[in-house]
Amino acid sequence: MRRAPFAILACVVLFLAVVLGVLIHRARAPRQAVNEPLASKADYRLKEVHLQEETRDGSRWQLDAEIAENFQEQGRTIMRKVTIRVQQPARSWTVTGDEGDLVDESKDVELRGNVVLTASDGLRLETQRLRWTAAEQRAWTNDPVIIYRAGTIVRGGGFESRVQEETNAVKGRVRATFTKGKPAAAEPAGDKKS
Repeated sequence: MRRAPFAILACVVLFLAVVLGVLIHRARAPRQAVNEPLASKADYRLKEVHLQEETRDGSRWQLDAEIAENFQEQGRTIMRKVTIRVQQPARSWTVTGDEGDLVDESKDVELRGNVVLTASDGLRLETQRLRWTAAEQRAWTNDPVIIYRAGTIVRGGGFESRVQEETNAVKGRVRATFTKGKPAAAEPAGDKKS
């Protein structure tokens, strides 16, 4: 159960790698005339991105973004209003963020702004920034984090998960609240209390 958020992050990275491949493929296709001025200096810009993939084990990934911009010289893709859904036979996850970056070569990912991970088993993780380092299979943030799960709310100054070692740690000053007999309700993102 503890590995669920980290498995989701691993799936997200794989899914983002597929997104990058599609973006590069589409970039090589003939360009159509753009009816609006572009404020960005991106090499390629796509609107209303919707990608999905199914793996051999029956898992499915779906990525939706309002805008995706590829900067070939910098080797990265920037996405805005990102929603990633991962569905496995036993459970599913959704990760949302206001924006995200994908480093093309390393497949490292960073989601920023109102990052929320929710799982079908009741887990919810909230932070402002979540990073994934693909080579280390490490998910982490140095920003405050709140984790909700069945009668428990955990707040900390950061979070780190190493998928290969199956270790998870809430960093910094940690505060946990346990409620006997009822599930912890997630507070709306704007109403967080200290």
